Amino acid sequence: MTRRLTLLFLAALLPLLAGAGQAQAAGYRYWSFWERDGSAWTYATVGPSMSRPADGDVVGFRFSVSEDSGDAAKPRGAAGFDTICAKTPAEDGTKRVALVIDFGTPADAPSGAQPPAGRTVCAQVAQDATTAEALASVAEPLRYDSNALLCAIAGYPAKGCGEQVAAGGKESAATGAADTEEEASAQDDGGSGPSVGLIAGAAVVVVLGAAAVWQVRRRA
Repeated sequence: MTRRLTLLFLAALLPLLAGAGQAQAAGYRYWSFWERDGSAWTYATVGPSMSRPADGDVVGFRFSVSEDSGDAAKPRGAAGFDTICAKTPAEDGTKRVALVIDFGTPADAPSGAQPPAGRTVCAQVAQDATTAEALASVAEPLRYDSNALLCAIAGYPAKGCGEQVAAGGKESAATGAADTEEEASAQDDGGSGPSVGLIAGAAVVVVLGAAAVWQVRRRA
């Protein structure tokens, strides 16, 4: 009987542990922020509200699913300042910043959403303007959560903010697509607590352990 309980325990626990492993491999759906360095994109080290580009700089935004900055997708499309700002003459007291906005692929889009076509645009803003201010001048409406995380550019996506996504591209049950800024803030821990699979696995351990003890006492 003890052997049978052991086999039942393993049969119940292994799928749960496998599910927990898949949850750990999940990424996040969000807008990443990039700066153009010569001919290459580099992941920005500060947020757009802290970045102050100079006249002639090129910055980019890409909506995608990724685990971290190491595997984040880079903006696609033309990235040359001379091309993007060719029709925007310089003016005293302002600076020109070229923006590349990549709304991502259908695979990266939230369920039921279709990403708009990517765009390049030249923002002419005050000399002390931040990247966030430059973006707001050409791509409203923007949406942020309560932690100043950029959630939407030009209204895309319509809802959600940095939600966790399973390996197959589905939103995880733990985080889902936050419909409001308050929901996004409430999910701010990003799934750092124990997963549902691990909690359920612990419950199986308790139940089967109690059954084993009961059998030993019964036989005694």
